[in-house]
Amino acid sequence: MSTETNHHPAHEAAHDAHGHGSMRDYVIGFVLSVILTVIPFWLVMGEVIESRVWTVALIMVFGAIQIVVHMIYFLHMNRKSEGGWILMSLLFTGIIIVIALVGSLWVMYHLNYNMMPMSPEQMRVAP
Repeated sequence: MSTETNHHPAHEAAHDAHGHGSMRDYVIGFVLSVILTVIPFWLVMGEVIESRVWTVALIMVFGAIQIVVHMIYFLHMNRKSEGGWILMSLLFTGIIIVIALVGSLWVMYHLNYNMMPMSPEQMRVAP
């Protein structure tokens, strides 16, 4: 029997090409994530801003920034990884999501507008 295992050398090379980040990167990402979570929590619990609209808008901005922090520090997504294909696929996904959301809102708005209840005069004329 052979002491050789069925281990292909290419499997080892696949993991060496991409760095998984250093402890420093993970700590920076963690600290930024905590800060980006605590600030919106403080905004809501302390009722710092009178307007709910501005509070929600700021929470959304902090949420978007936190998504970027997670993508950079924990998912290691940048222009260099896999020749930029990960970033390109992310942009494509974002565009498709925006198209789907805007299209859905547009359809719902027009359905709401066109399905408005009829006035008594319109009901008399309707077949």
